[in-house]
Amino acid sequence: MKQAIEITNTAREQAARLIAARGKPSQGIRVGVRTRGCSGLSYTIEYADDIKPYEEVVDAGDFKVLIDPKAVMFLLGTTMDYREDKFKSGFEFVNPNEKGRCGCGESFTV
Repeated sequence: MKQAIEITNTAREQAARLIAARGKPSQGIRVGVRTRGCSGLSYTIEYADDIKPYEEVVDAGDFKVLIDPKAVMFLLGTTMDYREDKFKSGFEFVNPNEKGRCGCGESFTV
C-alpha cells in the first residue's frame, strides 16, 4: 500500500539525527499544515512524543512520521526532502496538490 507521503533518504537521515540529538524519547516527527502566510497554508514539523488518535503513521525506519488527520488531504502524494546549500537548509515539501505558492515560499494554496 502506498504511504500518504514519501520521505527521501536525505530527509530521513536528517530527521533521525535531530531526534537522536534531542536527548528525549520520541515516537518520531509530526507533520501538518496550518493557516498562515499570504497564500493560506504552511507546513509544520515538530517532535512527536506520542501517537495521537487518527493520525496517519508512516514508517521511516528508525522513527515514525505522524500526519495530523486534518492535514492528510493536503499532503497525499507529497515528498518530504531535506536540502542544504550556502544560504539555507531545511525540510522541503514537494506537493502535487499545491496550486500556488507565495513569493517567499513560506505558504501555499491547494
